[in-house]
Amino acid sequence: MSIFVKKLVEKASLKKQHPGFSDSLKPEDVNPHLAFHYGFPSGSMLLAYDTIQQILAISTRDGQIKLFGKDGLQTLLESSETVPSKFLLFIGNQGVLLNVNVNNHIEVWDLGRKCVSATHQFDKEIVSFAAMCNGAYLYVGDSAGDVSILRLHQDSCYIEEMKYRIPPSAAHGKINEVGSDISAKHILPQPTAEAKRVLIIYSDGVITLWGIWESKVIFTTSQSTYQEAKKVTAACWACSTGTKVAVGYSNGDIILWSVPSPSDSEQTASQITPICKLNLGYKADKIPIAKLKWAYADGKSSRLYVLGSSSDCNSTNLLQVVLLNEHTETRTIKLGLHPPESLLDLEITTSEQNKHRRDYLLLLGKSSHVYTCDDSLIERYLVQSLSKSSPSLPKEVKIKLPYGDSRITVTKFITSNPCYSEGDLNAVVKNSLPLFPFERSVKDGSNSNSNTSTSFSKAKNLFITGHSSGEINFWDASCPLLLPVASITQQSDTDSSLSGIPLTALHFSYNSHTLVSGDQNGTVRIYTFKSEMFSPQSTFMSSQGSSKKGSNHIIRRIKVVKVNGAVLSISTTENLKQIAVGSEQGYVMLIDPEGPNILYQTHIASEFSTGIISTHFETCSFHGFEKNVMIVTTKDSSVFALEKDTGNTLSSGVVHPNNPKRALFTHILDDATDMNKINADNSTPRQSFLLLCTEKSVYAFSLSHLVQGVKKVVYKKKFSSSCFWASTFGSPDIGLILLFTSGKIEIRSLPELSLVKESSIRALTFSTFRPFSVSDIIVSTSHDGELIIVNQDQELLFVSTLLHKEAYRFLGSVSQVFNKDLVNAQMLVSSPTVKEKKRGIFSSVIKDYKGTKSKNGIEVETEDSRLSIEELSTIFSIVNFPTDHIEIEEKNVSNDEDVELDIDDIEIEEPKEKPRGGYQIAGFNRHNITNKFQAIRGKLKNSKVKTDKVVVNEVPQDEKTGAVDQIKKKYGYASPGEAGAANMAKSKLSENLKKLQGISLKSTEMQDTARSFSSMAKEVLRFAENEKKGSPS
Repeated sequence: MSIFVKKLVEKASLKKQHPGFSDSLKPEDVNPHLAFHYGFPSGSMLLAYDTIQQILAISTRDGQIKLFGKDGLQTLLESSETVPSKFLLFIGNQGVLLNVNVNNHIEVWDLGRKCVSATHQFDKEIVSFAAMCNGAYLYVGDSAGDVSILRLHQDSCYIEEMKYRIPPSAAHGKINEVGSDISAKHILPQPTAEAKRVLIIYSDGVITLWGIWESKVIFTTSQSTYQEAKKVTAACWACSTGTKVAVGYSNGDIILWSVPSPSDSEQTASQITPICKLNLGYKADKIPIAKLKWAYADGKSSRLYVLGSSSDCNSTNLLQVVLLNEHTETRTIKLGLHPPESLLDLEITTSEQNKHRRDYLLLLGKSSHVYTCDDSLIERYLVQSLSKSSPSLPKEVKIKLPYGDSRITVTKFITSNPCYSEGDLNAVVKNSLPLFPFERSVKDGSNSNSNTSTSFSKAKNLFITGHSSGEINFWDASCPLLLPVASITQQSDTDSSLSGIPLTALHFSYNSHTLVSGDQNGTVRIYTFKSEMFSPQSTFMSSQGSSKKGSNHIIRRIKVVKVNGAVLSISTTENLKQIAVGSEQGYVMLIDPEGPNILYQTHIASEFSTGIISTHFETCSFHGFEKNVMIVTTKDSSVFALEKDTGNTLSSGVVHPNNPKRALFTHILDDATDMNKINADNSTPRQSFLLLCTEKSVYAFSLSHLVQGVKKVVYKKKFSSSCFWASTFGSPDIGLILLFTSGKIEIRSLPELSLVKESSIRALTFSTFRPFSVSDIIVSTSHDGELIIVNQDQELLFVSTLLHKEAYRFLGSVSQVFNKDLVNAQMLVSSPTVKEKKRGIFSSVIKDYKGTKSKNGIEVETEDSRLSIEELSTIFSIVNFPTDHIEIEEKNVSNDEDVELDIDDIEIEEPKEKPRGGYQIAGFNRHNITNKFQAIRGKLKNSKVKTDKVVVNEVPQDEKTGAVDQIKKKYGYASPGEAGAANMAKSKLSENLKKLQGISLKSTEMQDTARSFSSMAKEVLRFAENEKKGSPS
């Protein structure tokens, strides 16, 4: 116990000596979070596109959804469930995105507020999902073959499950049996009559056109067309009118089917029949069809995009495009695209540049990379192939971060620029480089930014990137949409070309206007900028930059030094009089930049890894004397103290952890206590620490002991998961930031290393579907705790740690992808105000008929569909087929021997007002009433059978009952009283049947009246036309 108390006292006294480290950092001051995400998220798997808003959505395997809007706007949504998506669907121009995950949860995302407005737990396995254009009603197909209807209430933010449903027994023709698969694989509302008809394609190949109003099958495929053992895997409409559908199968077949148009009646139209089979080679290679996408085009250039599903990325023709026209049946015009990897999804997007609309094909690869191809080039190739010419093959382009022509290998981030002068922040957003290549103007050419130089003073936050080509770019990071500031391609005063050698280290000083870079070949370059680059009033750069070759217009001089091995670390003294360089081969060099001269070169021999990850200049007490030292750390966590002026080691002892791991970060921590108090009281010595962070632990070593070769661990913390990056923040240092492969980010106090706050960043989680490694992640941080994380050439993550600091401008604006003005504009166009005079019934008929003749048939059907959607609420609110639980309850009732049948239980609803559109009377369905009477008739029959089995002595007989009555009752005949009750029931049943006959007669009369009215209208029209022809012109 005494030892424990002694340690507590020792630790408390040590804390008293340096209160300045942790007293200024409190949990309420920090909030580590992802401030902005730029680019394509790792683990992407599904695409969706809103053609009106021009918003692209990409969902990931861990519940994230990335949105890309116009003008480079982006935002990242995160679901509460970290599971993959099944379906991703926009409600066009409504600001609504529907996400169905593998747990069969339906999420409704409000894009205006960027949050989930409603969720719905579906109790069956969802295998298909579709929505009407207006988004009010959703179709959900499950694995049992049922199609359910959901209503989306956007205003009240909830999803209602409607009573209307489409069971497989009615739509498919058989009940789903054990071992059979008749899941509703695809649901396609007919485009010109989506409120009246919907096409249901079952997994076994049955295709049914369902009449919503009639609640029955209108057309279906013949039994002989789907006998082959194959499953449906993909489907889409292949025309704008909904009369052709393309279906892909598991064996590689692709068949075009003819579907009756909405104007066809059951008497005049044939069944759903195959038009032709597309032979694209998928069947021969046994490649299932993963997706079909139809692209409409004027004339004869409509196209069908076909994506095959194969685990072999070397399979040829996984993606093909077929020309669909009247010659498709006799001649197949196709184009095979060959992306560098297997694909997960494809989508067609639209871009507007200089008032010109153009479509582009987007391809999502398994590695989460996105490729694009100009759709007009694909169309041109197919059309020119008709004339047997030799057009050039279109080529897909991999979409990369627009920040340089080559991969980023090293970065540096500086916030709160001391030379910053307020500029036009609107220009930052307007002039930022678009992510998608097709959004960049032709004049930009490549991604090179050598001609876009501006003053460093205009950038509040400066982000520096070194590239694999040797190029160095400077970016204005005041807004997360980076704006180019300057670019360096020079290698020396006489060489303006790129070296082609990847950069490995950077060091930048605002005060001395100097940049030091190191590359993989051991070349150190010292760039001194012209002072005009830091002048707030400088405007000459933009006008002269394009006329000067290379970087001469921003660089005053360049000095080059060659060292042994790739450069891993660069540090300088405060006045930049000396530069320390550490190399991969274990060499430490001290350079005088004025010469430049190498003052000395020392080789550090380490037990496991000799790479020098850091060097620090420090003045500390050594055997009672102040000495200038250099602290050197190797990759294997070994720490050495060198004499700065000579490079000799101060002691033979080497400080390292007991279990050496890969070192990530080192830093000298100085006590923040008032130095005047320390000098006045020599009994309170200055405390300094060396902070060492490895993959598994973080240590605070006593610096005074370390320079003597003695290991004294003052504070230590082990990690529960693997750490891959660390850095301090604050001036002076107030906290430690730690990033873990689990996605966790921790903020710890200094030097005690106690946990202040932790959170999680899902986009940084290392997992099987995020195949990036630690070497792919490049992290840079500023003094105030702002992080920019680069993941290869795919994504940028902007992470903030301090709660009260706003590091970026326009953060809300650049993440608002939904444009409400487009919604209002469409409402004005789609619902114009119409004023009409009051007209009679016949004049209405004549005027409507003339107006219909002058319009396109498709428009008329669409107008009718719009009107019909309003009446769907009545239709979908009625039970058209009893659900399973209702059938079970009825079965239980019929098997209950104690149930007494009463004729009063029969309820016949009075005829209600007929809805618009000719739908059946609400609540009255002849088929349903017939079913009710058949059920009652069965109950009566069952009751009679039960009576036959009654035991004779069950009830004692009344003494007054006659012998004849007793004999009748003994043999199952009713007594006179019971016969009277049965007669009354029979009479009431007969009365109800007469009521039904009367209702049926009224319904028939109404139909006859409608026919008569239709004939009368035709006669009126014919008479009017004859008079018009006979009248003089």
